[in-house]
Amino acid sequence: MMLTAIGLMSGTSLDGVDVALIETDGKRVKAFGPSGYRPYTEKERDLLRQALAEAVNLPQRDARPGILPEAERVVTLAHAEAVASFTAQHRIAREDVDIVGFHGQTVLHRPAQKMTVQIGDATALARAIHIPVMHDFRAADVAAGGQGAPFVPVYHRALAQSLEREGPMAVLNIGGVSNITYIDGADTLIACDTGPGNALLDDFMYRVAGQPYDCEGRMAAQGHADEAWIARALQHPFFVRPPPKSLDRNDFAALALRDMPPADGAATLTAFTAAAIARIVPLLPKAPQSWIVAGGGARNLTMLRMLRERLAPATVEAADALGWSTDAIEAQAFGFLAARGLKGLPLSYPATTGVPIPMTGGLIARP
Repeated sequence: MMLTAIGLMSGTSLDGVDVALIETDGKRVKAFGPSGYRPYTEKERDLLRQALAEAVNLPQRDARPGILPEAERVVTLAHAEAVASFTAQHRIAREDVDIVGFHGQTVLHRPAQKMTVQIGDATALARAIHIPVMHDFRAADVAAGGQGAPFVPVYHRALAQSLEREGPMAVLNIGGVSNITYIDGADTLIACDTGPGNALLDDFMYRVAGQPYDCEGRMAAQGHADEAWIARALQHPFFVRPPPKSLDRNDFAALALRDMPPADGAATLTAFTAAAIARIVPLLPKAPQSWIVAGGGARNLTMLRMLRERLAPATVEAADALGWSTDAIEAQAFGFLAARGLKGLPLSYPATTGVPIPMTGGLIARP
């Protein structure tokens, strides 16, 4: 039975809430619906940055000390506003939506301590939008010993099934953290985080230029990457660990640049992200012949150029070129995952998160 699902995603880049409608039975995608976006205000972003800093020492996943209750309220309200404006704009009746997939805002991801924390009040959201909400997708995986990330691979596989391509391919999502899904036919599905995505670059741009990100990679295009700094950064032990593996947004925060002109700093951090992605290739069964890039990084033309240089001779193309939605793909994925969760289908697998057995997940909050 096909379900109509709305997916919501607020990623580690802290830019805003993505919304997307999808028709699916949890195994294949029947149709893409419209998508939308509700940006965070600068005040909301500042609050979330503070929440990230304060969440580092959380004693347990349901604790909400300090600024976190206010941050959770803001996240919930932003998601409710996103759904309300999206359904009104596209004239979608709430009774026509079967489920909403609500990821929440990750403020801490420490799978080694069996801790993953996404703030957002699903019960309050369900009451506000009058639609059932599936949430807390990652907790069961982490509790069972999995990495709890990445969670989008099953959706990437559903999308890739429509492409008739030779050889292995990789779907690369560059959000705050970068992650890949490695697909080789119907049977082989491997996934992991590869290292920093936009987080280090975004934080640098905010610090040196007061900008939330490097638009189209223009700042990086004017600079020169410090290859010696990149070589030192790549000595981090994360890069030699085999998949599955995952990261917290702030795991590389200590690598902040010092005393470097803004353009050179942007170029260095962009090149570091591309180099970190390339480091996963020797750890895969075979080198991917094609790469499809989604997430905010797909809009960064300098990032795409650097990826093509480091991943040659493989092809590298933005997801939009295939008719996929670069911006909405993660929101679509959580609509897809919500449909899978309703049907009791696995959301994660041993080769995607390291969980011992295929795991279902998600909790349902009803209006």
